[in-house]
Amino acid sequence: MTHRMQELASEIVRLQVELDREIEARRKILGWRLKKRIVEFEHGIVFEHRRLRKSVRGFLARSPITTIITAPVIYSLIVPMLIVDAWASLYQAICFRAYRIPRVSRGRYIMFDRRHLAYLNWIEALNCLYCGYANGVIAYVREIGSRTEQYWCPIKHALRVSDPHRRYYDFLEYGDADGYRARLDEFRKRLRDAPLEEVAQRD
Repeated sequence: MTHRMQELASEIVRLQVELDREIEARRKILGWRLKKRIVEFEHGIVFEHRRLRKSVRGFLARSPITTIITAPVIYSLIVPMLIVDAWASLYQAICFRAYRIPRVSRGRYIMFDRRHLAYLNWIEALNCLYCGYANGVIAYVREIGSRTEQYWCPIKHALRVSDPHRRYYDFLEYGDADGYRARLDEFRKRLRDAPLEEVAQRD
């Protein structure tokens, strides 16, 4: 990686930290905070949320017919998601242990906290559970894939990749044959020796 590329990668990390600060400031405005991974609302906020909750009957009455018809198709995706979730967990339990790669913490990706929002009726809460699970599984599998890629093939693509994982920026340049032969073991060692806090931050 060139010096300029390192600068740009560092800038991406800096901007992510700045974005996290802005999100935290927005939380305070909305009247809630996280305490040991549990959401706490300011006094009176939950009551106001309940007041804004739509009844299931009213919610269904306002839903377009296409939404109701396509709902079974949308929810059918839960079957492959469960299979991918289980298979990826089994894969890393076997292979990551064999290669001494730190395993990905599933709980850092799959969240079920939206169901506690009092302004959601049970259908909306179920939708949020489903979306949180499906997108969490995708993010979880992506991180498993990124660690696998760093171990076996830490090489950038010749073509531009849309929204690559964070490990990708450190990979070797496409066509750098000498670098690949000389540094593959270094990439593997770096992955194995990553401090727990760095692994947790990536998770």
